[in-house]
Amino acid sequence: MPASPSSSAQAARAALAARLRELMLDAGIDGKDLSAQCGWHPSKTSRILSGKSAPSESDLRTWCTACGADDQAADLIASLRAVELMYLEWRRIHRAGMRQVQQESLALHQETSVCRAYVSNVVPGFLQTTAYATALMRSITQFQGTPDDVADAVAARTERGRLLHDGRHRFVVLIEETVLRYRIGDAETTAGQLGHLLAVMPLPSVSLGIIPFTAQRTVWPLEAFYLFDNEQASVETLTAEVTVTQPRELADYHRAFAGLAKMAVHGAAARALITAAIDALG
Repeated sequence: MPASPSSSAQAARAALAARLRELMLDAGIDGKDLSAQCGWHPSKTSRILSGKSAPSESDLRTWCTACGADDQAADLIASLRAVELMYLEWRRIHRAGMRQVQQESLALHQETSVCRAYVSNVVPGFLQTTAYATALMRSITQFQGTPDDVADAVAARTERGRLLHDGRHRFVVLIEETVLRYRIGDAETTAGQLGHLLAVMPLPSVSLGIIPFTAQRTVWPLEAFYLFDNEQASVETLTAEVTVTQPRELADYHRAFAGLAKMAVHGAAARALITAAIDALG
């Protein structure tokens, strides 16, 4: 089963550090020599080589110059940027608001043939109603203290819903029954969202499974994650979005999804759970 969702980023950071160490070895210098040539304290070199600190792009250029490998700088900078994209703090990517991130997510979904989504917290964005998305994104904005562009962000998020109808995409969704019972917004908003789930279930592009409270767990409840074809996984934590591309970890997430799917109910049984959640709203 999946390990820490940040392990892909950690592995990539370690791989970058290993490349920097190789440059030193090829140049025939040690950490003390490199630090002196770079004009910084040896502890900085140690932190970079151990993966405890990420080098800046300027650091990489200086490192390459010290090792007589200026031709390697561009490739190392590209690797650094890739590592940074693997682990993105929400406050960082929402620093100008949420709209741009939602537009980027729409683009990713447009490029994906099969999206598999497992959620244990909220309904997936491409299945959210406007009212539900508004209530959710307003609470996120308030929690993070980021600029309020909720109206524009919601419009971009709900735009994903049109992909359910264009015939080129398939969405395989697993929802923990607890998600049906969480009140995002008021009772009317939650009821509307649950009603929308019932409305999209018959669509040929949608497979919606609910994992009941009473299911015998063979896979424990996990953080929400999305699988985009066989290319990448996006894992959502409280503070960051983690992109997983390492084949071994991708295989783990696909295996977890398959295990979770075996516990889910579909069709009439799933509709009954959704209807019961609506009735419980009073």
